[in-house]
Amino acid sequence: MTDFYQRVTDEHDFLKKLVAKIPGFSGYVERSDRRSADKILRETIAAHFESIWQQISELQRSFIADGEIEVIDNLEASAIKLRQFIDRIKNAAYGYAGFFDAIKVKQEELAAIYEYDLHFLDLESEITSAIENIRSSVGTDGLPASIRNLVTLSQNCIDTFEKRKEVILLVSNEIVDDGSSK
Repeated sequence: MTDFYQRVTDEHDFLKKLVAKIPGFSGYVERSDRRSADKILRETIAAHFESIWQQISELQRSFIADGEIEVIDNLEASAIKLRQFIDRIKNAAYGYAGFFDAIKVKQEELAAIYEYDLHFLDLESEITSAIENIRSSVGTDGLPASIRNLVTLSQNCIDTFEKRKEVILLVSNEIVDDGSSK
């Protein structure tokens, strides 16, 4: 996940680099970059999952066209969960101002947050595989189980987002309590 942060920091223009040398201002620039990196990361994750959501919608249309209405409700459960996840990712306050405004944030704390972000990308791969499994299970007894797996993975996205948010709030509260990162 440091690639996203690195991408933002590498894109400093000349003026930003110059201003970063002013005492006390470099911390502001770094915090601003973290916010930008967080925004880029979340926009990327949201876009990837938007594509997955579209695939599920296509599956639903296909099942409707084939008259297999009985599986639509379970696929809809997955679509709703992914839509909730996408909306939460898109609408979270980018940069988590209370967290990123702190004077000192340890790399370990950022790494813990980025671990959740990496898990989102792992979930993306798992969900893509689950969708392929559904496609290959059409007409077999394995179809209901493959759809249940997709619903479970979709819920995992929401759960992982909530755990990430809890870590951010915990670290943010620790910083506020003593004025620095523990």
